[in-house]
Amino acid sequence: MLTSANQTPEALVQHVEKIRRLMLVELGQYGEKKFPAFARRVRNASDILGLWYARTDLMSILATTHGETVAREKVADISGRFKGLLPKSLSSRIGLRNRY
Repeated sequence: MLTSANQTPEALVQHVEKIRRLMLVELGQYGEKKFPAFARRVRNASDILGLWYARTDLMSILATTHGETVAREKVADISGRFKGLLPKSLSSRIGLRNRY
């Protein structure tokens, strides 16, 4: 698992869990019932990268259920929470969050 320079391992785990919970909250009960494989993917993601890459599917699901504008806003908020947790090669993509 990746560690941020300014976070203890325990704080990092808590941060990852907050992101995981937020993704599941945004998915909602309807989304969990309609897309159970995705909900399992988020619940079982072993690290921050698994959650990072799950955003693409979350965007599609939210766009289907709430519309693209709302989906973009929700995924942009989630994407911003990854700041400082990703490898440098992915960190620059957080700046592109408004594209999502």
